[in-house]
Amino acid sequence: MPRAIWKGAINFGLVTIPVGLYTATDNKTPKFKQLRKTDHSPIRYKRVAEADGSEVQWEDIVKGYEFEKDRYVVFTDEELDSAHQDGNKLVDVVQFVDETEIDPMYYKSAYYLAPEKTGIKAYKILEEALKEKGRVAIAKVSIREKQQLATLRAKDGVIVMETMFWPDELREAEFEELEAEVEIRPEEVAMAASLIDNLTRPFEAEDYADPTREAIEQLAAKKVAGEEIIATVSPEPTKVVDLLEALKASVEATKSKETKAAKAG
Repeated sequence: MPRAIWKGAINFGLVTIPVGLYTATDNKTPKFKQLRKTDHSPIRYKRVAEADGSEVQWEDIVKGYEFEKDRYVVFTDEELDSAHQDGNKLVDVVQFVDETEIDPMYYKSAYYLAPEKTGIKAYKILEEALKEKGRVAIAKVSIREKQQLATLRAKDGVIVMETMFWPDELREAEFEELEAEVEIRPEEVAMAASLIDNLTRPFEAEDYADPTREAIEQLAAKKVAGEEIIATVSPEPTKVVDLLEALKASVEATKSKETKAAKAG
């Protein structure tokens, strides 16, 4: 059984549901260690003070907030705990919304909320009600010394919590290029819409895999076996001369793929 990284409770109206927080995702991006070139000895990093370059032990490190350039105020863990006025152990539900109302840009990280033994019935009632209404809960939760905005939704019999960025953490999309006047012909939009239609199908997560990870694992196996690795040259992207003709060709290509898939099916 996985180990909870945090334990607390969902606060839902006057109901309190004891839960544990579990990581819902697994980052499988290949990890590389930096090694010394001559003997492949791993490189280790030290914590050093900028003032004199001397190494600093963990017990001598404190947390400082830079309120001006190179000027800090220091906080203890107890003082930082006082910043969480709503408590460190609550997933406090403040409202419910339709999931379509939330811009996906707000989502940050996904976690599972699993019930403690004493809260199983209340947990299942909330999970079933969320599923029946097709709603998500907006909640506030404090994790690792920081209060965060989050959503709770029902998925496959479990409540999933997704932490969110605060509204002022999303950057404005300001690009000078988008201010340029561009002539867009109706037939170009219609052709792009046809291409979208041809490529539209139900999302099946199993259809996708990380090709970079697979390629690195294969290359690593070859190196272990003593095989020579020959670097490939990536082709340069072709320039689009006539956008409409390129769209037409793309539509025809996707039609051909659909026909082949239908025959194969």
